[in-house]
Amino acid sequence: MASSSLLWLCSSNPLISPATLLKAHPRFSIRHRFRCSLVEPLKFENGKPHFPLLTSDPAFPTFLSPNSHFQNDINKHDTRLRIFSGTANPALAQEIACYMGLELGKIKIKRFADGEIYVQLQESVRGCDVFLVQPTCPPANENLMELLIMIDACRRASAKNITAVIPYFGYARADRKTQGRESIAAKLVANLITEAGANRVLACDLHSGQSMGYFDIPVDHVYGQPVILDYLASKTICSDDLVVVSPDVGGVARARAFAKKLSDAPLAIVDKRRHGHNVAE
Repeated sequence: MASSSLLWLCSSNPLISPATLLKAHPRFSIRHRFRCSLVEPLKFENGKPHFPLLTSDPAFPTFLSPNSHFQNDINKHDTRLRIFSGTANPALAQEIACYMGLELGKIKIKRFADGEIYVQLQESVRGCDVFLVQPTCPPANENLMELLIMIDACRRASAKNITAVIPYFGYARADRKTQGRESIAAKLVANLITEAGANRVLACDLHSGQSMGYFDIPVDHVYGQPVILDYLASKTICSDDLVVVSPDVGGVARARAFAKKLSDAPLAIVDKRRHGHNVAE
C-alpha cells in the first residue's frame, strides 16, 4: 500500500520529487523506490529486431532463399494440363499432344485373364486439367468400359477437371424409341460417363444434336466440316461437277448446310429403308 501511494503521488504532482518523498518517508527501503517518468528511450541490448522475410537482408540463410533457376525450371516443365490416351486410338492422341506441344501422360492399361480392364496413372494429376482421348469405336463395349475406368482413376487421383474426348461417340444412334419396349442407350451411356466423374465431354459430329441434352454436364460438339471444306477447296473442283448427297432423310439438314458452303452445290437425298439392324436398302 505504501509503494502504491508513493507512485500515485509522483504521477499526480510533478513538483514532488522522489528524493523529497524518500526523505519524508525514510522507512522506504531501496527496493521500493520508483522512477516516475521515463527519461531515456528503450534500448535493445541485442540489436534492433528485423524481419528477414520482408527485407533483402544479406544475412538471410542461402538455403532458404528462393532459387530463381530452380523456379524457372519448374515453370518451364510443369503444366496443369495433362493428356492421356486409351488403347482405342493412341495415334490420334499422340498427334493431338504434338500439336499442343505436350507429351502424352504416362498411363498403364492392361487386361486380366478374364478380360477385366486395369488402369493406373503413372504420374500425378492432382489439381490438373485432364483430357482423356478415347473414342468408343469398335469394339464399343471394350473402349467404353476403358474410358469409364480411366475417368474413375483420374477422379480418385484428385484431378481438378476431367474432359472425356470422344471423337466417335458409340451408342449415339440409339437416341430415341422407334418401336415399343426399346432402350435409349445414348442416355444410358451419358449417365455412365457423368457418374464416373467426367466434368465435360468433347464429341465430334454426333448422330443427332439431341444427344447433347442427355448429359447433365457441359458438352462441346465440334464438327469436321471445316476440315473437309478446306480439303475440297484445295482440290479446286468445279461446282458443276460437285453434288452433295445425304444418305438418309435425317442427314438432310447437315447436307444442305454443307452444300451451301460449296457455292450452293446441288443436293441429293437417298431414300434409305431399313429392314433390320445393319441392313439398309
